[in-house]
Amino acid sequence: MDELLAEVEREVLDWPGTTSEPGMFDSVAFRYGKREIGHVHRDLIADLPVTPEMREDLLAKGRARPHRAGSRGYISYPIRDEEDVSAVLEILGWNYDRAKAAAERRAASLG
Repeated sequence: MDELLAEVEREVLDWPGTTSEPGMFDSVAFRYGKREIGHVHRDLIADLPVTPEMREDLLAKGRARPHRAGSRGYISYPIRDEEDVSAVLEILGWNYDRAKAAAERRAASLG
């Protein structure tokens, strides 16, 4: 099972500007700049920030569960196999794109 987390970590850290650091509750948190794009707990539950629209869509399709601690801005996604790894990477990719675009907008407004 650790290989699934390692696969997620390898892929995300290959994206320009991303970092990982130890997160809360035995997790690995992924960031773009200062913004967290998601984290994966050692029990292979990915907690991913999503927009309200994305959250409702993912929950309606059964692709994710409500966040296990009740945070409405996040979903929890169990990672059991390669298909789940792909889905989590897709959501992390969406979050990466949103974080990168926000950073670019901030930089443009400052310069």
